[in-house]
Amino acid sequence: MSDRIAGAAPSPGRLLAAAEPQAGPAAKALDLLSIIVAAVEQAPGLAVRGIDRDGIVRYWSLGAARLYGVTAELALGQPWARVAAALPGAATVAEEVAGELAAVWDSGKARGMRLWKLDADGAAPRCICSTVFPVIQSGRVRQVVCIDVDITASGLDGAAQGALLLMGDNFRQLYEKSADAIVLLRDEHIAEANPAAIALFQCEDRQRLLGRRLSDFSPLRQPDGALSSLRGTQLAAQAHADGNCRYEWRYQTCAGELFWGEVLLTSVTLDHTYLFYAVIRDISSRKLAERSLYLAVKVIEHASVAIVVLDPQQRVVSMNPAYSEISGYSLDDMLGKPFVLHGVEPDAPAFFDHVWDEVDANGYWQGDIVGQRKAGGRYPAWLSLTAIRDLQGQLSNYLAILSDISERKKNEEHTRHLAEHDFLTDLPNRVLLLDRLSLALAAARRKLSMLAILYLDLDHFKHINDSMGHHVGDLLLKEVARRLVRCVRGVDTVSRHGGDEFVIILAEVGGIDQVAHVAASLLHAVTQPYQLGEYELQVSTSIGVAIFPSDGDGIDTLVHNADVAMYHAKESGRNNFQFFNAEMNAQIVERASLEQGLREALGRDELVLEFQPALDVASGQIVGAEALLRWRHPQLGLLPPERFIAVAEECGLMVSIGNWVLQQACRRARAWHDAGQDWRVAVNLSPAQCLHNNLLLSVQEALAVSGLPAGSLELEVTESLLMKGGARLAGVLAQLRALGARLAIDDFGTGYSRLANLRHYPVDKLKIDPSFLPGAPDGGLADTAVAATIIAMARELRLTVIAEGVETAQQLAYLRGQGCQQYQGRYASAQVAGSALATLLN
Repeated sequence: MSDRIAGAAPSPGRLLAAAEPQAGPAAKALDLLSIIVAAVEQAPGLAVRGIDRDGIVRYWSLGAARLYGVTAELALGQPWARVAAALPGAATVAEEVAGELAAVWDSGKARGMRLWKLDADGAAPRCICSTVFPVIQSGRVRQVVCIDVDITASGLDGAAQGALLLMGDNFRQLYEKSADAIVLLRDEHIAEANPAAIALFQCEDRQRLLGRRLSDFSPLRQPDGALSSLRGTQLAAQAHADGNCRYEWRYQTCAGELFWGEVLLTSVTLDHTYLFYAVIRDISSRKLAERSLYLAVKVIEHASVAIVVLDPQQRVVSMNPAYSEISGYSLDDMLGKPFVLHGVEPDAPAFFDHVWDEVDANGYWQGDIVGQRKAGGRYPAWLSLTAIRDLQGQLSNYLAILSDISERKKNEEHTRHLAEHDFLTDLPNRVLLLDRLSLALAAARRKLSMLAILYLDLDHFKHINDSMGHHVGDLLLKEVARRLVRCVRGVDTVSRHGGDEFVIILAEVGGIDQVAHVAASLLHAVTQPYQLGEYELQVSTSIGVAIFPSDGDGIDTLVHNADVAMYHAKESGRNNFQFFNAEMNAQIVERASLEQGLREALGRDELVLEFQPALDVASGQIVGAEALLRWRHPQLGLLPPERFIAVAEECGLMVSIGNWVLQQACRRARAWHDAGQDWRVAVNLSPAQCLHNNLLLSVQEALAVSGLPAGSLELEVTESLLMKGGARLAGVLAQLRALGARLAIDDFGTGYSRLANLRHYPVDKLKIDPSFLPGAPDGGLADTAVAATIIAMARELRLTVIAEGVETAQQLAYLRGQGCQQYQGRYASAQVAGSALATLLN
């Protein structure tokens, strides 16, 4: 045998040479081993591989060369990974062998037989039965030997058995590598579980699963309230009866986490014993998606906005109930129909062509539209259109979301109305007025027509508010607004500009005469009596008129000029209308300049006092002097009070100016006293001072600072102010009289008050107005009779009478004859002119 082996051609996988005939027992043993190896190499379907610790192929049998198609010369001395890469079905071989080799190297123990499939190029797959064992020397694994047997080469029975084994191995691999959990149940207890089941239930090892029921890995109750143990038994009975049962189940892992599983429970019979195997798939993500989808469907179903899904041809696919509620169209009405023709304004196809182009270009469009209800009405709506594309970017659907914004439009309109209209009269306010005036001016420029601005201000409206209350003033403003609206055309605008001011736009007027006619109509309407609750009122208004284009080309200019004309109407006696002209504007500019100058005059010591002497009629001696205010203007020179007192009153400077006059007059009078002349000084009190709360304090302070006795100060108030002041002014005058100051009524006789009323006021002196003197420009016999009557009545009331404005000796002679005690004026000033007393006065 040894000769036969020795003489044979060396085998590709031969490890040892044959022993010589004279060799000893050891050599013969080696020869025997060589014979065994030669037999292994010649065995059909048997492949042997040897791999050292470094992964190098050290043995490669002839059977391995035949089975794998790789010769020993190409395999020996090469890394196993490189050899495996060249084998048929390289991925399968490398995967199968790598795990087995690693396990043997680590454990030092042989691995049991296992089956695996080897794919061959152009041939049927082969079933390989493999065994791997270690070669140990000196207690260490030196090599690993793999013996592979091709069991498909053992005839028909072998092929069938190999196929069966291969099928079983495939099932085992499927069982082991399945991503779904697979458990075998015996008597409802887990008898086997694959790795996926261990991972799914988050167990440390298989033992945590074995021997327990599936219901043990469930919450006490399922989401529908059923007991998990009872429901599990019922489902097992159903699977046994029907062969299998598919259901969804709520499980709980070993870590206590809940998840949803889809279960396929199948009943099988083995050795007359009923078993179940369950395939469990984690569907938590799917359930979450289903929940989200369910919520989305419910949200869409119960949404207050209409949601419509369209196909790529813009035909309705589905819609929610809100669309039916909004439009009245049902799903049957809409399904398969073009969206634009159902429920959306049908008379704007060009508009919607643009909309769809926008959606196709940008993916969406949104904006206001006018929807049409099935019943025929229309409604404002907000429409949003969105293009929906699939994963490939192809258009799949359109989504239309539509809201009925009728209420929002009403609220917006209401809010806009509030923002543009006066809250009291509901007339357009300044904002809307300017907008309409802008449009009216544009139209007038385009048509070369005239336009008029009328600026109205109610006369003495503040007095109504102060005396009767703001609620009466509000009622009056409302009624005035209604009357003004009735006096103009529908194309005209009546607005409340603030307070008691109204501005009217007369659009496209035919001429000045037409404007004058409207202004006269407005005056007549406003001056008609008003019955406001318990009050019956009669008011007037002053109107200023500015004409486009003669009085201005812009909004601000026209409104300003109409305002200027209105002030001129007030200065002209009120209750009239005035057209704007350049002279008016010059007056207003001067007034503004005077106001600014007055605010600085006190600080610059520009105000001065002149003292007009008052003489005793009988003796001709000076008994006192009246302080007359002058303004030494830096540009205009010395201005009399007529030029600036009205401005000071309107801009609120009269109190501070009046206090300055009081202080300066008292100081001057004290200087007279110090010079030996016990003269009184007379100071005019303005209406603003008389109504100011600090008048008494101001008088006390002026007297205290100057050291002037209170009896040497004479305070003058006009008759008209006395009539309007009422009880409040009477109280103030009583306090001043109690202080010791003397009180005089200026311009007496012009206010038509009754002399008997003087008993109610602590008055010391009456000043007769110059108009009642003989020879006065506007006087007559009746007026001189008034003067005589005043002097006679005053003597009865024991009041001193002084005539002012005396200019001639004849007037003085008349006053002496009537018994008047004192006089002042140019004639009186002339009597003392040039004397030392005149120098002392000023």
